[in-house]
Amino acid sequence: MKRAIPVLVLSVAGLIPVWRYAPSDGSTTTTEAASPASTPSASAPGGSSQVVRGTTVETEKGPVQVEVTFDGDEITAVKLLRQPDHPQTEAAVPQLVAETLEAQSADVDTVSGATITSDGYRKSLQAAIDAAAESASAAPPSSSAAPSASAAASQVVAGSAVDTEKGTVQVEVTFEGGTIASVRMLRQPDHPQTEAAVPQLVAETLEAQSADIDTVSGATITSEGYVESLQAAIDAKG
Repeated sequence: MKRAIPVLVLSVAGLIPVWRYAPSDGSTTTTEAASPASTPSASAPGGSSQVVRGTTVETEKGPVQVEVTFDGDEITAVKLLRQPDHPQTEAAVPQLVAETLEAQSADVDTVSGATITSDGYRKSLQAAIDAAAESASAAPPSSSAAPSASAAASQVVAGSAVDTEKGTVQVEVTFEGGTIASVRMLRQPDHPQTEAAVPQLVAETLEAQSADIDTVSGATITSEGYVESLQAAIDAKG
């Protein structure tokens, strides 16, 4: 029997939130976007736009990881995939992102009251910038005429809709090659314990790279539905 793990409520904020909750047909839809991968990049068809994840930087306050969107050499967007669960961090993130878009580099000022987060942000951001530059220099001349190998290897699979006592649970999994890159909740029970449990379930999935994850204490029914839908998505990928 799997051990129960206490619910860890993750508060995530940024220019573009990592988790978004909205009601739908009696259940909520939650978007999960996170990945433990250090520096993967994927160019969109056309070759000019690419999304690059920076390294995960462990700090005293918690891990920090950014995802940067480039249009050619220009930084057009920055999203926080992981950040410390702290009010000062939440307040600092929009400022860090705004300064990045203005500076077009990792040379941004430390936000007062969020020094540790600012340092982690710059390190992860610089890693993403370096990875993008390396990818651009290594790309063959003909790469702009066709989708990149990374984009071609990406696959999105929806798991089965699992009806539980609390409501319907359904996940959507994005695979990059054989790796689970992200998990998004298409349907989930409209309940505070479910909302608190989902980030932990997703984080464990990304770490385990399988449906062999622990049940979250206080959200056992949702956890079981999540695992069942997740396994169906993994099986459907083949």
